[in-house]
Amino acid sequence: MAEAADFQGTSPSPARRWLRRTGALLAGVPLLAGLCQLPAASQAQAADDSGSVAVAIDTLSPSAPTDGDTVTVSGTVTNNGKQAVTSAHVDLGVGPELTTRSSIDQVTQDSDSLQGPTGSEVGGKYVAKFPKLTPGVAQPFSLTVPVDELDLGDAGVYQLAVSLSGKTAAQPWDRVLGVQRTFLPWQDDEADPKTKTTFLWPLISNVHMTAETGANAQQTPVFLNDDLAKEISAGGRLDQMLSLGEELDVTWVIDPDLLASVDAMTGRYEVQGPGDTTTPGTQQAVAKQWLARLQKAVEGQEVVALPFADPDLASLAHNGTSVTGSLSHLDEATDVAVTTVKTVLHVTPSSDFAWPVNGAVDPSIVKVATSAGADKVIARSDSLQETGGLSYTPSAARPIGGGTTAVVADARLSTAFQGDLTRASSATLAVQRFLAQSLTLGLQTNKQRSVVVAPQRMPTASQAAAMAEAISALQSGNWSEPQKLTAAAAAKPDPGATTKVPPASAYPRSLRKQELSKAAFQQIAGTQGKLDNLRVILSDQSRVVTPFGRAMNREMSTSWRGRADEASSFCNDVESYLDRLTSQVSLIDKSETKLSGRSATIPVTVQNNLVQGVEHLRLRLTSLSPNRLEIGGSSYDEQPVEVSGGHSQTVKFTTTANANGQSSVIAQLYTEDGQPYGNAVRFDVRVTEFTATVMLVIGGGVLLLVLAGFRMYTQRKRAAAREAEQNSPDDETGEAADGPENPEGPEDRLTKESGTAGPGADGPEQPSDLTADTAAESADPSGTGERVDR
Repeated sequence: MAEAADFQGTSPSPARRWLRRTGALLAGVPLLAGLCQLPAASQAQAADDSGSVAVAIDTLSPSAPTDGDTVTVSGTVTNNGKQAVTSAHVDLGVGPELTTRSSIDQVTQDSDSLQGPTGSEVGGKYVAKFPKLTPGVAQPFSLTVPVDELDLGDAGVYQLAVSLSGKTAAQPWDRVLGVQRTFLPWQDDEADPKTKTTFLWPLISNVHMTAETGANAQQTPVFLNDDLAKEISAGGRLDQMLSLGEELDVTWVIDPDLLASVDAMTGRYEVQGPGDTTTPGTQQAVAKQWLARLQKAVEGQEVVALPFADPDLASLAHNGTSVTGSLSHLDEATDVAVTTVKTVLHVTPSSDFAWPVNGAVDPSIVKVATSAGADKVIARSDSLQETGGLSYTPSAARPIGGGTTAVVADARLSTAFQGDLTRASSATLAVQRFLAQSLTLGLQTNKQRSVVVAPQRMPTASQAAAMAEAISALQSGNWSEPQKLTAAAAAKPDPGATTKVPPASAYPRSLRKQELSKAAFQQIAGTQGKLDNLRVILSDQSRVVTPFGRAMNREMSTSWRGRADEASSFCNDVESYLDRLTSQVSLIDKSETKLSGRSATIPVTVQNNLVQGVEHLRLRLTSLSPNRLEIGGSSYDEQPVEVSGGHSQTVKFTTTANANGQSSVIAQLYTEDGQPYGNAVRFDVRVTEFTATVMLVIGGGVLLLVLAGFRMYTQRKRAAAREAEQNSPDDETGEAADGPENPEGPEDRLTKESGTAGPGADGPEQPSDLTADTAAESADPSGTGERVDR
């Protein structure tokens, strides 16, 4: 039918007409959309310059004015747009009054928004004018207004807006191009009652000392780097914390490890270099000066000592309690804390406060925190949140059961100085926000309350400066007075305040990601086991136990959060150094040993390269072939070992060989409790001695050889005698030459054999002359049977 309607002269059907109308409407949608976007585009173009000028409030003095004061507001305006701003002027706007803490939060969030109210303009002569603001150029301003001109009402917090208005070439009419809002606390008369405020002033740093000490009697400490020297030097972070804190009424919260590290720097110390090298430290004077100033600053002040090295309680609770021995390190860190502070600062600190990271708690954290003796846990109100619908902020102290008190720090006040406060404008806004929150809290009710402020653990120098400025303004104001932390913890709690610790599931995920892992605690436990194995053999255990004990405390430090690689490297270095020390007491390797007898001794040498002597060691020598080679009459033998520092000792073991050949022997050192110490040494023993049966056979053979030789000798002697008797001729008288009347001796035989002529017939001329064997030679032919010399 639709096809038929297209023929000329035919009327379109209803369906066809509906399709045409629908198509026309659809075709007009883009056009309508474009027409609708034209005003929006114009508005966007018109708004390009809105908010293009940045207004920064660098100073507001006084921070909390009273009647008769003159308020000075100074800062800069910067044109961040593309067009110059003409006829520019800076105005002050006051109001409206902010009556709730949440309204202060809202103004903070929208502090530079052009949409919110700016209050009533002071106007008149209290305006800063700029003929022209060039793009990208910051220009300063300063406005001074008597507080009476601000038309402030009752005590409270008022919004103070600094706005810049002007014109641009694209929009040549006066309008607001930039604004910055802050707060003006106003408490003309003394408040009654005043809020009691406790401000924690933390002296905490990263880990700086290693477990390593110099190989000398003085045990020269070795530092990871020279960063601590930079922190305590003039202008450094800790130098600033000390300089600012000594002028304030605060509670000092100190990590004893920081004191121990700086104290170690006052003497001879080394700093790690590339590889295994170290260089002498040179900041002894700086360390002495900083400690002397701190000792003076804390006189008469409250000092709270954290456990040594500020262990991460949350990590320990979530990942460490399942590892044997982890809680014992917390006990040790707590025990040594008071001693360290007393020794270095000469004051007695309070050690019954535990401070989890960011005041975040759950039941397991509270349990671990109190396991070492602390009965007060510093929590924070964004963790231990109010659930009772209170219309005001309750006091800090809350009983949470088991005799434990949660000292709940106010989250808004505690987090007021986080972030980058290096710019004066950021610091000023932080100070005014802090004061505004404090005053609003105090005006919530006429009840006396105790408030605790627990800032970040390691404030930067700029954050510390802003904190100090706020505390100074607060302590000179009319609505607050300082209070010690112990007093805040002992204050009467509000009956309506929550006392229920949040469950583990409520613990912030962001904080869990930063915790020390279970593997880290397992490594610490392994290091402790190695330390226990080493210390039992030392003549002076403190030289090793103390530095390694403190090093393992440092391995659990809160300062490793967010620095997993550095934490792992530190743990590995501690364990490696302990392994090197352990290896200094070792057995000297032996090559193959030869035994050439049934019974012999095997010497084994123990070398001690430590500075101190070792004792309570036993050396065991074990034969792997006891049927072939016995040690001390059995398969093994043990002997005690004591070696002075830098010396060696050779221990001899008696052995018995039952058969010749090769046997393997293992030498191993053991502690007195039977634990192996160090690496075993294995060597071969080659037995070359003969057994009893072989000795009898050889002995019998030798005897037979001797008898055979003797028989041959006697037979030869008899044969020689018979031959001599047969060959001897008779002399001219008819008697035998060797007859009894003239026997022949050795000398006669020697002469006869040599052919020497004897004496004449008349006898010898000298007693020593020998008689001739034959008559004198003649020229006549010899007769028959006559002997002739040739």
